[in-house]
Amino acid sequence: MGQPFFLPSPVSEKTLLLIQVGTPPDDIRAQVGDLPLWFSAVLAAGPAFQVVRVFEGEPLPPHDAHSAAIITGSWAMVTDLLPWSEATAQWIREAMARDMPLFGICYGHQLMAHALGGRVDYHPQGREMGCLDIALLPGAEHEALLAGSGRHFKANLTHMQTVLELPPGARVLARSAHDPHQVVRYGPHAVSTQFHPEFSPAVAAACIELRAQVLQAEGFDPAAMLAQLSDTPVPQQMLQRFVAAYAGQPAAAPALQAAQVPQAETILTV
Repeated sequence: MGQPFFLPSPVSEKTLLLIQVGTPPDDIRAQVGDLPLWFSAVLAAGPAFQVVRVFEGEPLPPHDAHSAAIITGSWAMVTDLLPWSEATAQWIREAMARDMPLFGICYGHQLMAHALGGRVDYHPQGREMGCLDIALLPGAEHEALLAGSGRHFKANLTHMQTVLELPPGARVLARSAHDPHQVVRYGPHAVSTQFHPEFSPAVAAACIELRAQVLQAEGFDPAAMLAQLSDTPVPQQMLQRFVAAYAGQPAAAPALQAAQVPQAETILTV
């Protein structure tokens, strides 16, 4: 069972920080825009957020300037040890030392694991991509971010690298058939997902279409992958709940309505 903690009361009025660690290829941006737009769509009812494009050399702000941070996906690889990426890893270590709330996604998920002492590299079985089944591990149903999700849910994935070894003290909450580390909790206020909560079906389709020839060469069926795309409410709810807990997203946001998902209690396990 997760470690309980109490939400701050009231939630801090500081803004949310979006640490952007990459930008999509031109063909994808032309169809569905850049990453901040994807997050804006999922967090439409939430607070404004500041975007820092660290992959372009923009400096990260002091940790006390924001109430929480999201670390995005990227088209780079963590094992390239790019200077901006390693600087972000150091910022993550300092954030964890301060108990700053963090939510890492795909590259951000791997970078958090790398920063905290885990091992990241190419997945031995290759690429994982598509709208795929995610299974909760025993006890994960008690985690507030996953409350009401059921034992299985769908999520959008696209990655070649993975967390091969967890950092000390990290706990896995969910897995897929391909990857055992789909949701990882590092502490009471820090979590990451290998899948993409911010992907809409349109974003996922654009990513599949861009790589169609490569996917075919690797033995995938792009047409079948496109046909299997659907909405992924549970991953979106995870992101919305994180923001609601730490950056003041209104409780009336669609994914947090009681008719759809039980409200998280004041005592949470993130």
